[in-house]
Amino acid sequence: ALEAIYRHLRSGDAPDLDTARGLIERMFFNPKRYDLGQVGRYRVNKKLGLDVPIETTVLTRDDIVAIIRYLLELRAGKRNSDDIDHLGNRRIKTVGEQLSAQMTLGLSRMARTIKERMNLRDSENLTPQDLVNARTIFSVINTFFGTSQLSQFMDQTNPLAEMTHKRRLSALGPGGLTRERAGFEVRDVHYTHYGRLCPIETPEGPNIGLISSLTTFARINDFGFIETPYRRVSKGKVENKIDYLSADDEDQYVIAQANAPLDAKGKFVRDRVKSRFRGDFPVVPPAEVHYMDVSPNQIVSAAAALIPFLEHDDANRALMGSNMQRQAVPLLCTDSPLVGTGMEAKVARDSRAMIVSDVNGVVEKVSATNIVVKKDSVSSKGVSHDRLLDFDDSPFVSYKLVKFARTNQDTCINQRAIVEEGQKVKKGDVLADGCATDHGELALGRNVLVAYMPWRGYNFEDAIVISERVVQEDIYTSLHIEQFELQVRDTKRGEEELTREIPNVSEETTKDLDENGIIRVGAEVKAGDILVGKVTPKGETDPTPEEKLLKAIFGEKAGDVKDASLKAPPGMKGVVIDTKLFTRKKKDPKTKKQDKEKLLEIESWYQEELLRIEKLRNGKLVAVLGGQASNTVRDKNTGKMLLKAKTVLSEDKLKQLDFDSLDYSEGIAQDTRINEKVAIIWSGFQLKLSELEEEFENRKFKVEVGDELPPGIVQLAKVYVAKKRKLMVGDKMAGRHGNKGVVAKIVPMEDLPYMPDGTPVDIVLNPLGVPSRMNLGQIFEANLGWAAFNLKTKYACPVFDGASYDEVRKEMKKAGVPETGKSILFDGRTGEQIDNPVSVGYIYILKLSHLVEDKIHARSIGPYSLITQQPLGGKAQFGGQRFGEMEVWALEAYGAAHTLQEILTVKSDDVRGRSKVYEAIVKGDNLPEPGLPESFNVLIRELQGLGLDIELLNISNSQN
Repeated sequence: ALEAIYRHLRSGDAPDLDTARGLIERMFFNPKRYDLGQVGRYRVNKKLGLDVPIETTVLTRDDIVAIIRYLLELRAGKRNSDDIDHLGNRRIKTVGEQLSAQMTLGLSRMARTIKERMNLRDSENLTPQDLVNARTIFSVINTFFGTSQLSQFMDQTNPLAEMTHKRRLSALGPGGLTRERAGFEVRDVHYTHYGRLCPIETPEGPNIGLISSLTTFARINDFGFIETPYRRVSKGKVENKIDYLSADDEDQYVIAQANAPLDAKGKFVRDRVKSRFRGDFPVVPPAEVHYMDVSPNQIVSAAAALIPFLEHDDANRALMGSNMQRQAVPLLCTDSPLVGTGMEAKVARDSRAMIVSDVNGVVEKVSATNIVVKKDSVSSKGVSHDRLLDFDDSPFVSYKLVKFARTNQDTCINQRAIVEEGQKVKKGDVLADGCATDHGELALGRNVLVAYMPWRGYNFEDAIVISERVVQEDIYTSLHIEQFELQVRDTKRGEEELTREIPNVSEETTKDLDENGIIRVGAEVKAGDILVGKVTPKGETDPTPEEKLLKAIFGEKAGDVKDASLKAPPGMKGVVIDTKLFTRKKKDPKTKKQDKEKLLEIESWYQEELLRIEKLRNGKLVAVLGGQASNTVRDKNTGKMLLKAKTVLSEDKLKQLDFDSLDYSEGIAQDTRINEKVAIIWSGFQLKLSELEEEFENRKFKVEVGDELPPGIVQLAKVYVAKKRKLMVGDKMAGRHGNKGVVAKIVPMEDLPYMPDGTPVDIVLNPLGVPSRMNLGQIFEANLGWAAFNLKTKYACPVFDGASYDEVRKEMKKAGVPETGKSILFDGRTGEQIDNPVSVGYIYILKLSHLVEDKIHARSIGPYSLITQQPLGGKAQFGGQRFGEMEVWALEAYGAAHTLQEILTVKSDDVRGRSKVYEAIVKGDNLPEPGLPESFNVLIRELQGLGLDIELLNISNSQN
């Protein structure tokens, strides 16, 4: 057998049996050469039904026998081949695992360089510092976080977007699939996704099914497989014990639905129970059920779990709804939904957008920027573990509020207190709302009164008609903060400089700049205003000796710098809310003196804090040890006995001891429980001490090194501008059921349809957007929302467990809302009654981050491409609109020859022609004839480059 295997592997006969055995040993049974890893061993055991210890990460002889047996049975048809898309065969590589692989790579590179260096030099006078260079590891880690396909810029549009981004799973990336190669099977929903991967939330487009989201209850086990919780069922009775099962484990069990009816004892009411077994849905007697789902919303992700009446929506629209909630812009005035799912508070809390109290106590002080809570006093007798560890001796806990901070997507994070002074709070209570939260609940949009009817053609094709009241009352107004930065470099011609003295610029333009040239906070800016003034040395030509002499006598002349200021981009309008200036350290005497003073301040702060926590530690030790009988107490440095055994530790004796120099190895007191408390106090002290030292080092570093800037950059200025965005025509809005549209008209509220009591509607949606799209959830929401508004209450309709049609009707009846959900409306313009009753209700509608102000754009004269001399494209480059092939055909078909000629020449790449046209327009003359487009010259050059001799001849010359 050995010879046969050797022949297969090495295409030749083995010299002897030992060589053959050695090769196979090395290949499969040597831990240095072969490693299954713990996951590999777990899978092999699982597949082949072995129980080899998990630590054995090489193959064993039993494995090989079992593998061959399995393959033979597979051939005989007794076994089935694996399903590659089963979640038992797909695992998650977490960030930690990927990073550890990178570390291994970095360490092996480092080991290689160390070996090379040891071989090159004589090893007599080598030190570890000469050999070890950690830069290889840094570079590997930096490339991993900086350039990996999976390292993404966090989506911070709103708290839900942030949380979803952190719970996202991708089949792409290094070692994964590529979009082009992934077929339908990988992207499809598999029965093992149930309770593990959300079947709804995935992007539309080329990544569909490859990027998915973890469901609400799922967790990842040590091997990287996704597990989901189930309630145990024994003999038809549901227990409260919960087991987490992976996809492999689940395949052996029959599992009942979460909403199967149970009696008071937890037994199934019906004698046949709907259940799942692998990919099938049998109806079985209660005795055959092994487990039961924990909750109906365990199959969807957090975003999908926020859609009420999800069960009445088509899956495609639900997908759009869950994706569009992540794009909702946080509004200035938040309002939680009238009809929610009960998940709003959970998502808001887990996204950490709000400030939550860590202690029980009373609110002592509330201001715009911080909240102070006074802790409840605890009697010193029952000293808890937490109190011993706590080295914050202040009876107050202070919470700092984030005010108007910018997110990655330019939205705004602003926390505001919702508690009052004197209010009692418990641990876990919400103290302050963050962005897009309302009293501890997620609030991505607003509740508005909607009518489903056409309105003069303005809501054709998903367009939205909106009331002027919505704009006037700032219902959909949001705050956006934009950051502008300017780098000051050290150039060949000298250093650039930040200044307000800018050549050829009026005093009026620079009136808001400070001495550093940075605009003041509070200044209103519009397009073209200078935000940061900067001058760059010109120095095109070398100065003549005469100029050098004059310069030496009279100093610098103003002419040798040019304006390189940072100006506000087109379409900009806002207020400066913050500016920052980062500077590299200068080594002049004045700075050195200032640094010395700062370092002394930091040192004295450190000593004060150290004294405070030592005093606190000593106080705690005295309180715990007071009145106890002692062991023999010795000095840990000299071994000298300080106290005999069984001495009663009075307060005076304890105060004479230097606690830092005692030997704690045998315990101070004779009571072991007291010694345990002493150990807890010491661990708390050490923790606080290390925190203090770290803070001290950071502060020192900041003073000594200054701001860390990239090489070649001397200063970096940042300006933050806040803009208030009201709702305008062209903004995209959406409900939670995938019902999206664009605002087409903002109508005075007196012109909109109004209810019998005179209330005008806020929004008019097109009814044709409902039937073909099959997202009926919005109609349920409108009806129940209307009832909620009338009853001044809020409803929670959990996903797949929400209110039924009859329950909604019952609530509507209670609220005095027509049971049809329709109302008679009157036309606002004519005052006449509209022929048929119209569906009306309150719906939760979001404003999405596709704002028209960021997209609209116009160009007159701007930058041109260097080679073709045609205008650039896109808003970022201040480009023009592309006039493409088909647009040219349209003008040709119309016979608009002159329009077409000027579009293709003077408006595009006729360099001389366009400057002549500009002159003619300025002087008021007629436009000149267009010249030769630059693209023609590019073509000629291209052909010349191919070796064709082409030249342009003038007709008159050729005749001569």
